[in-house]
Amino acid sequence: MMATEDAVVPAAGTAWPKLQPWITLACRVGLAGVLAYAGWAKVTEPPALQRLAVSSYQILPDSLVAPVGYGLPILELVLAALLLVGFGTRFTAAFSGLLMIIFIGGIISVWSRGLSIDCGCFGSGGAVEKGETRYLQEILRDTGFLALAAWITAFPRSKLALDRLLGLYKD
Repeated sequence: MMATEDAVVPAAGTAWPKLQPWITLACRVGLAGVLAYAGWAKVTEPPALQRLAVSSYQILPDSLVAPVGYGLPILELVLAALLLVGFGTRFTAAFSGLLMIIFIGGIISVWSRGLSIDCGCFGSGGAVEKGETRYLQEILRDTGFLALAAWITAFPRSKLALDRLLGLYKD
């Protein structure tokens, strides 16, 4: 094992130096796709539904519901675009991971308080009947997205990335 600017990785004689950038590219594209889909689903909804999805969590004060409802989809789309082109990859992935932690925390919060809502992660949101929630599946799904963000943060060097063209990561 040897240390590089990215992390501790296997020695150069292994397949790691050739494989790692491709794995990171796949993680970037996967996480970007999820964020783009989630952001697009929300940004194309009527503003009232955007606010409803946020207010259903009963966490934020009323004064923050609208800004979060309108701003979250835009943030998701911006993060998706940055990941897709590979710009500011480590920072963008770390910020995306923090967003996933916030999402997981929100779901845990409503679950622990006995609320019955659709998470609104991919549009819609709001109250649902008891027994129609899928909190565990949503937490596990978002944990998988968090794992993608963690990988990219730990190993940001990847193929087809603007970071490489700008010389932020050497081949």
